[in-house]
Amino acid sequence: MRLPAVRTMLLKCMVLILGLQASSLFSQINHDDAEQIPLFRSDLMTLLRQDEVAWYLPIAAPDRRSLANVQVTRIGPFGLLRAARPGIPAHLHTGVDLQRPHDNYVDEPIFPAAKGRVISLRDDGPYAQIIIRHRLADSTDLWTVYEHVAGIRVGLHESVDPQRPIARFMTRAELDRYGWQFDHVHFEVMRVKPKPRMPDQTKPFFHFGTYCLVCYTQADLDEKYYDPLQFLQRQWRERL
Repeated sequence: MRLPAVRTMLLKCMVLILGLQASSLFSQINHDDAEQIPLFRSDLMTLLRQDEVAWYLPIAAPDRRSLANVQVTRIGPFGLLRAARPGIPAHLHTGVDLQRPHDNYVDEPIFPAAKGRVISLRDDGPYAQIIIRHRLADSTDLWTVYEHVAGIRVGLHESVDPQRPIARFMTRAELDRYGWQFDHVHFEVMRVKPKPRMPDQTKPFFHFGTYCLVCYTQADLDEKYYDPLQFLQRQWRERL
């Protein structure tokens, strides 16, 4: 376990012990104040959770903390073997392709899955992409990727919030231009840092790339990625 994670765990344990002792003291001093103890414990749990990162679906689903109404495209499941095509070998799908949640071809929003900071942007047609770094409560980092987006609304190094859109799905005109196979958002959750790259004049904010075309085996996939939907479900369970 990393040292920052150990420090965080020890601090939370100390706060919890002090809180339990204070609750006991309150009940000994004045029994009439016992009704205040649940409120105290609630405040304590808020303190313990305040540095946790809340996670949401990146689309405007009816409930962004539930998979009940989420649809994945036919060839969009995580880990699906993608066939080879000219210049690209066969590889495993490193994210999920989430369908547009509404019949909105004007401004259907795409959100960050959690608070974080933008580290890379490309806005060059159908492969437009946003990469966000997230710092977890134990000081570890992970990264989320949003691809085939349009109308990007954030800048490089900008902090993002899961309640504010960062982009949108493509419009009908854009899909007519680039192809209707891009009528989804490709969403990834990366375990490892994206690959650094040198920006150029055509893509000046494109500082990092993903491993989406070089995961050839299950071991490659497990090393570099989380299954996005399983990851989100686990985060939601842990915050109950």
